[in-house]
Amino acid sequence: MGILSGSIPWYSMMVLHKKIWLLKQVDDTMAVFHTHAVAGSLGGILAGFFANPKLNRIFYMVNDWQHYIGLAYGLQNGRTAAGLKQMGVQLLGILFVVVLNVFVTSAICLLIRLVVPLRLTDEELQTGDDAIHGEEAYALWGDGEKYESKHSSLHGVEEFPQVVSKEVEMA
Repeated sequence: MGILSGSIPWYSMMVLHKKIWLLKQVDDTMAVFHTHAVAGSLGGILAGFFANPKLNRIFYMVNDWQHYIGLAYGLQNGRTAAGLKQMGVQLLGILFVVVLNVFVTSAICLLIRLVVPLRLTDEELQTGDDAIHGEEAYALWGDGEKYESKHSSLHGVEEFPQVVSKEVEMA
């Protein structure tokens, strides 16, 4: 599960996001979809597949705990229907979370949009982070080289003044 939970979201972010038309339409700079939706859904599906009946007893706290079995155990023990039922429970849970997130996120965005615009204009996007926020997001211009921004100081005072100890001055 660990190998799949790391590699499949990475693959969806690095490969599929660049190939699938629908994913190209989403402005997901921080890869939230891949790290939360893909990884979370995969975890739910794999939990339904590998669900150990003894561990399900702890979760469900019912006397007929043998009824709740992962699909892998169901196939192994000839109880495929019980395993498919658990997979159905997992998929229903994923669907519930997706619908809830779409509804709540849409409501929050509609409320925020009443106060401020949700997206910068094309001109502001071209201007970049330095002009909008007063900082650069990524320093890609050189190894260790500091970019001097017009926004990097407050009222002409350096943000981090150089402190020189007396021992260094004497040397």
